[in-house]
Amino acid sequence: MYKLNPPNRILLGPGPSDAHPETLQAQALPLIGHMDPAFIEIMNEVAELLREMYGTENKLTMPISATGSAGMETVFVNLIEPGDKALICVNGLFGERMTDVAARAGAEVTRVEAPWGQAIDPAQVAEAVAKDRFKMVAVVHAETSTGVKQPLEEIARIAHDNGALFAVDCVTSIGGIPIEADKVGIDAAYAGTQKCLSAPPGLSPVTFNDRAVDVIMNRKTKIQSWYLDLSMIAKYWGGATRAYHHTAPISSVYAIHAALRLIHEEGLENVFARHATTGLALQKGLEAMGLKLLVENPDHRLPELTTFVIPEGIEDGPVRSRLLNEYGIEIGGGLGVLAGKIWRIGLMGHSCRKRNVMLVLAALETVLSDMGYGCDKGAALAAAEAVFAG
Repeated sequence: MYKLNPPNRILLGPGPSDAHPETLQAQALPLIGHMDPAFIEIMNEVAELLREMYGTENKLTMPISATGSAGMETVFVNLIEPGDKALICVNGLFGERMTDVAARAGAEVTRVEAPWGQAIDPAQVAEAVAKDRFKMVAVVHAETSTGVKQPLEEIARIAHDNGALFAVDCVTSIGGIPIEADKVGIDAAYAGTQKCLSAPPGLSPVTFNDRAVDVIMNRKTKIQSWYLDLSMIAKYWGGATRAYHHTAPISSVYAIHAALRLIHEEGLENVFARHATTGLALQKGLEAMGLKLLVENPDHRLPELTTFVIPEGIEDGPVRSRLLNEYGIEIGGGLGVLAGKIWRIGLMGHSCRKRNVMLVLAALETVLSDMGYGCDKGAALAAAEAVFAG
């Protein structure tokens, strides 16, 4: 019988990121029942810590017992009924996925698009909503396929002026950059655990404000998914009397509790500052190596996920293979229209450390130089060090 013995990697791809040892250890704690009063208390603390991450007071805030894509489905199947109109902003793979999920939920989808690597122009959203009435406007806050950080405030205002709900994908943004759901006016959002939260994949934190909850509770049709039906799940995650819905993944809830506690103890502002500094150091190092960042507008670059163009004459696969096999470093390739054209380096959560920036820059310089790419040896490390030095 094969005994599990996974290799020890440095996870610097688009996710999962490295998990803190305390988070991994939490999963080995003894199981208790999912209706045990002690577990209910853990659930309450998880919900409260997630409110801190989202910047919200929303009562309906919890982790769905499935990965981030299930969080996306949770938003759409609960808020959309067949025939509802949804405006989806698409500037990457996960905007594309939103359109698919919304259509499967029965929505009539209108797309507002931007080239991959650019942010959505709010003026185009305003133009689209002026022509129709939408139940929902949805956008990706941190587009994992491109490294674009999408400003939210103006699109939120446009959505609300149209009478629409504003829904946001926060899978790569939660715990890495501020979300401020209440301040921005986000009605519904979903995220994942395996990126800046640095917990193992398997849960999807969601949050819904009172406006969104009112829509859920006053639907004309039954929610198509029994498993993701928030009108039932909410009775398990909230209220004085907990109603059984499904057997919660106990160990995964332990893990997210530990991960959220670590962020809370570090201080959310400190966590954001760490991601900002570390991401900038990486980006300055890559530029000093002569590499072109995909996202041209610095204001729209994610600090936790950097995308850069593969140099002419260099192949994608061999570089990533050497990084993995010789240095134990995982980075990501491009997706969709960017497959084979870009690399993606994630500095998320526990992976977001100076050591990892210097390691990946040094390894990348060595591998690219061996393959004939000309660069100023040592310039990348010097540029990164300058950022860390302030």
